[in-house]
Amino acid sequence: MARPFRSPGAALRAALAFLVSAILIVQPAMAQSILRDAETEAVLHEMSEPLIRAAGLEPKNVTVVMVGDPSINAFVAGGQIVYMNSGTIMQADNANEVQGVIAHELGHITGGHIIRSSEGMKQATGITLLSLLAGLAAVAAGAGDAGMGIMMAGQQAALGKFLAFTRTQEVSADAAGVKYLAAAGISGKGSIAFFKRIQNLEYRLNIPQDDSYGRTHPLTSERLSVLEHQYQASPAWNKPTDPGLEARFQRIKAKLRGFAWDSAQTLREYPETNKTDAARYARAYAWHKSAYPDKAMTEVDALLTKAPHDPYYLELKGQILLESGQPAAAIPPLREAVQATRAQPLIAALFGHALIATEDPRNFDEARSVLKAAVTRDNDNPFAWYQLGVVYEREGDIPRAQLATAERYNLQNRPELALPNARQAMQGIKEGTPDWLRAQDIAMVSEAAMSKKKKR
Repeated sequence: MARPFRSPGAALRAALAFLVSAILIVQPAMAQSILRDAETEAVLHEMSEPLIRAAGLEPKNVTVVMVGDPSINAFVAGGQIVYMNSGTIMQADNANEVQGVIAHELGHITGGHIIRSSEGMKQATGITLLSLLAGLAAVAAGAGDAGMGIMMAGQQAALGKFLAFTRTQEVSADAAGVKYLAAAGISGKGSIAFFKRIQNLEYRLNIPQDDSYGRTHPLTSERLSVLEHQYQASPAWNKPTDPGLEARFQRIKAKLRGFAWDSAQTLREYPETNKTDAARYARAYAWHKSAYPDKAMTEVDALLTKAPHDPYYLELKGQILLESGQPAAAIPPLREAVQATRAQPLIAALFGHALIATEDPRNFDEARSVLKAAVTRDNDNPFAWYQLGVVYEREGDIPRAQLATAERYNLQNRPELALPNARQAMQGIKEGTPDWLRAQDIAMVSEAAMSKKKKR
């Protein structure tokens, strides 16, 4: 009786599973939302600027972007952008720990690791395809089990080859991080502390610590043994973090916890007996999120008593007033916050929203001006485009309201909605003008994106 064997189709699907897993390793999932906050972005820029310069890069071209994910992680995915999970900030003890993470990720950027990852994929894919062909030949000859064994062994070898490639990149990024921290005059103590935090997490999760073969990164213990010696050799090893920077970091950490955590958890971590600025900041967000505007305002007013012109406290006060149905009262603190930050686009968009929410036509001209300036300085802001569309609609400028809507959907990667709005805008805007050309560009990009989706 002939021995049964798996079909070639099933074998092919099993072999191709490796290719999918490898792609996931190279490109971390980006399904999480991007979190944007003016103060957090300013502090992250301040923390990273000396490291960016030490890496030979231009600070204006490098961005640290916060991803709404409570886990500890940071990564690069092309370009000069460091993506950092919100959990990394919330679980870090101090600014120096986060600077260590940023220095490591800059090592991936300067090393061109995302671009070069195709080299590792190419090698691994070659092994997979060769084993796939050999295995299918064996299956066709009637040796089903042997054919599957060849293919599975090839998959394992290919994955091992690719993981070895990524581990080499991680070692390279570690070395670059040491170099950049030293050149910037920043201690590596935070980096070591953060690695130990990861190691403790691995112990709790029962992640094996005796074999790095099946890992994308070297063993944490191996990295610590190398890095601790290198960091201690730096003249900056015992240099403390600037107290002002550390205070600003603790503020954004508390703010983020107040925003992201369950309100009860925030109040346990920052009880009302804690009168520090960071604790008040966290509680203000927790109370506001829980629909207790009076309690939130009490915390903000206490902060403003100590720092009456702090733009971010003023921003929060305006946000609480606006979102509790008092847009007119929100205008003065938001206007001062915009002026103090030189029209920071995220704060300006909130100010524009408050002006529109008053329903007073006398405020629409200022709202339009503020919002146009905001999207000019920061085009990647769907909320600002939405508000600009609202004010255009209120003023009766429907074509430009449609253009603003097209801009918003284009940023949100929704070409099926961006396209009709762009086409409608083109019909009402004078041909050849900058706005008409922009609508045309969005229409063309959206058409191409929809065509690509259909082919898939």
